[in-house]
Amino acid sequence: MEIISIKSPREIEHMRRAGRITAQARELAGSMVRPGVSTLEIDTAVRKFIESQGARPSFLGYGGFPGSACISVNEVVIHGIPDHRVLKEGDIVSVDVGALIDGFHGDCAGTYPCGEVSEEAMRLISVTEQSFWEGMKFAHPGCRVSDISHAVQKYVESNGYSVVRDFVGHGVGAKLHEPPEVPNFGPAGHGVRLQPGMTIAVEPMVCAGHWEVRVLKDKWTTVTCDGSLAAHYENTILITEGEQPEILTTTA
Repeated sequence: MEIISIKSPREIEHMRRAGRITAQARELAGSMVRPGVSTLEIDTAVRKFIESQGARPSFLGYGGFPGSACISVNEVVIHGIPDHRVLKEGDIVSVDVGALIDGFHGDCAGTYPCGEVSEEAMRLISVTEQSFWEGMKFAHPGCRVSDISHAVQKYVESNGYSVVRDFVGHGVGAKLHEPPEVPNFGPAGHGVRLQPGMTIAVEPMVCAGHWEVRVLKDKWTTVTCDGSLAAHYENTILITEGEQPEILTTTA
């Protein structure tokens, strides 16, 4: 039986602080996405910013991951390792970041166009982000985790794309990954019932082609099997007493 952490008001305040730093790091990374910039330059800036806020990058050293951010380009879905690769006009770049402060984590991601990109690439980015917001319509007490999952999948597939099955969202708190798992697919009406005080990362990972992915020899970099473009969007949210969740990974 998995134990799901219900956060106290004090813990929620800590998570708001972690979420704000994380969202600011995501925004910084996104502002750096342009032709001629390397993924390592973005990663270095993210690390310096997070540390300047008195926090620690959640991903750095996590399971042996060598970067402070996962930076995934084009067909890389998630877990791209920052290196000397230089971004080119037309690339799309997914940045996933986390920050730990006061014993709690924030976790968020976004996908950004590098210069001028194709209309189809922009549509993929837009649908991926909107699928998150479609899921948020069911992120309140009385619903189940799978209601979020089903809403994400329904929206993505209605737009002709597919959702990754091998990786899912998750609870967030004192640990970066906590119960429950939050898939982006499946039938509604199943799984854990949402309760006020739950904090979860909802993160649609969307492929322009087929949803099958594979992990490269570095044991991190995850790419689409068919080489199609992929996008990623994520926020850490708080289930509240009302109909609307609170987005914790916000710069406000």
